[in-house]
Amino acid sequence: MSTTYIVLMGLIIYLVFYFSYGNILEKKVVKASSKNITPAVRLRDGIDYVPTNKFVLFGHHFASIAGAGPIVGPAIAMVWGWLPGILWVWIGNIFIGAVHDYLSLMSSVRYDGKSVQWISGKLMGKITGYIFTWFVFLAILLVIAAFASILAGLLAKNPMVASATVFFIIVAIIMGIFLYRVKLGFIISTVVGLILMGLSIYGAHFVPIHLGEKAWLILLIIYTIVASSLPVWILLQPRDYLNAWILWIGLIIGGLGLLLAFKHFEMPLFTEFSAHAIGGKPSPFWPTVPLIIACGALSGFHSLVSSGTTSKQLDDEKNGLFIGYGAMFTEGFLATVVIASIAAFGFSVMGRLSNVSHDYVRAIKALGGPGGIFSKAFALSVNKGLGLPVKTMQIFASLWLSAFVLTTLDTTNRIGKFLWIEIMDPIKKKVKVLYKIFANRYIASIIPAILGLSLALGGTWNIIWPAFSGTNQMLASIALITSAVWVIKVLKPSKALRMLILVPAIVLWITVTAALIWFLFVPTPAYFSREPAKSIVIGIIVGIMIILNIYLLISFFKTLKHER
Repeated sequence: MSTTYIVLMGLIIYLVFYFSYGNILEKKVVKASSKNITPAVRLRDGIDYVPTNKFVLFGHHFASIAGAGPIVGPAIAMVWGWLPGILWVWIGNIFIGAVHDYLSLMSSVRYDGKSVQWISGKLMGKITGYIFTWFVFLAILLVIAAFASILAGLLAKNPMVASATVFFIIVAIIMGIFLYRVKLGFIISTVVGLILMGLSIYGAHFVPIHLGEKAWLILLIIYTIVASSLPVWILLQPRDYLNAWILWIGLIIGGLGLLLAFKHFEMPLFTEFSAHAIGGKPSPFWPTVPLIIACGALSGFHSLVSSGTTSKQLDDEKNGLFIGYGAMFTEGFLATVVIASIAAFGFSVMGRLSNVSHDYVRAIKALGGPGGIFSKAFALSVNKGLGLPVKTMQIFASLWLSAFVLTTLDTTNRIGKFLWIEIMDPIKKKVKVLYKIFANRYIASIIPAILGLSLALGGTWNIIWPAFSGTNQMLASIALITSAVWVIKVLKPSKALRMLILVPAIVLWITVTAALIWFLFVPTPAYFSREPAKSIVIGIIVGIMIILNIYLLISFFKTLKHER
C-alpha cells in the first residue's frame, strides 16, 4: 500500500458520507431550519453567547475537539500495524463519531445551549443528570491531565516549538483586538494574522525557549485558568480561527505531500492481535483500541465542546452540519494523514525495529512521544512530496499539535468551570455563602485546572493517556445514548433512523466498558510499582466512572421502557 492510495481513499469516503449520511441526519432526523432562532442570537451576552461567523466557529470547534487526540492516538496505535488503526478511524468516525458530534450540538442548540449532562437530566431525571455531571467532571480532569502532559513534554524537548507557541498566543490576542475593538475588518485581520503567524514560525528558529517539563506544567496551569476566564472574543475565537488555517494548510500540504510522494509503507500492515500497547502488557485490539485511539475515530469530549461552547456561538441551525458533522470528518482525515505519514516514514524516523509489536511504544518515547514521531514523519513526507524544508515543517507540525492542545486546555477548563457551578447547585439555597465562593467563575476555573494538571506532574503520558482515552470513549457512549433518547422522545423519526443511532451507542458502551475493566485489572497494577500515588488516583477515578457508567445505562433503559 502507498500513501497516495490511502489519502485518496480517505477523501472519497468522507466526501460521499458527508453529502449522503450527513444530509439524512440534518433533514430527516434533526430537521434543521434557519427559521429557528439559535441561543447565540436569542441569549446573546457578549461573553459566552456570541453569534459567530461559521468559519471562525469551525476553527474554534475543530481545534477544541481535536487537541492532540487525532495525532497521539493513531500514532500509538501503529503498534498493531497501520490497517487496524485506519479501519477503526474510518468506521468509528462515520457511524459513531460524526453522528455523536452533530446530535450533541443540535440537541444543545434546541435546549438554549445547555450541556449534554443537563439534557440527560431533563430527559432521564434530575438524579441521572447530576450523576452524569460528576461523571463528566472526572473525565474533564483526565482530559486536562492527558493533554497537559503531552504538551509539556513536547515544549520541553523542542525549544523552538515552545517559542512559536508563545508567539502564536500573542498573535491571536492581537488579531482579537483588530477584529472586535479596532474593527479592522475580517479579511484584513485575517491577512495580518496569517502574516504574523508565519513570522512566529520563522522567528522561532532564532529565540528558542528552554524550560523543563515541570516549569511548562506550572505555566500551563496559569495559562489555562486565565484563558478560560476571558471573554471568548479576546483569545478563544481569534486563536481558534487561526488554528483553522493551520489545520487547512497542514491538511493541504500534508495530503498533497503524501499524494505526490508515492511512498510505499515501511511499517507493517498488521503486527499481532495482542501487541504491547498499554503498560508494556499484551493489549488485545478489541476491546482495548478505544484506550488508544480517542479523537480521530470518536470522542465523548466532543459532546462537551458541542454543548458547552459551540452551541452558544452557532448563528444558524443550517450551519450545524458543517461545524459539528464536518469537523469530525475533518478530524478523521487528519488521523488518516497521521497514520499514512508514520506508516510510510516511521522506520526512517526511529530506525527499523526487529519486533514492532514489542518495541514500538518504547521507541517513540525517545523521539518525544507520539507527537515527536508524527512531526518528524510529517516533515519527511512533505519534503519528499513537495520539497519543503524538513526543519521548518517539523516546527509547523509541532505548532499544529501545541496550538490545538492549548485550545483543548482552554475549552476543557471553561467547560469544567460550568460543570463545577452545576455541581455546586444543590447548596445554592442551603448554604448561600459557600455557593457564592465556590461558584465564582474564577474559583470555578481554578479548581479543575489545578486538579487536572496535578495529575500530569511527572509527564507520564503513557499512564494517563489510556485512562483518559477510555473514559473519553465511555463518555461518548453515554452522550450518544442521551442523544438517542432525545431523538426517540422528542424528534421521533422512523424506527430505522432510531436504530442507526441506538445500535452504535450500545456496541460502543460494551466495548469501552470491557476495555476499562481490563485497564483497571491488568495495566494499572503494573503502573503501581513506578507511579504508586498516581496509579491509585487514576484507578479510583476509572473505578468510579465504571460504576457511574453502569448506572447511567440502567437509567437509559428505564427511560426507554417508560417511553414505550
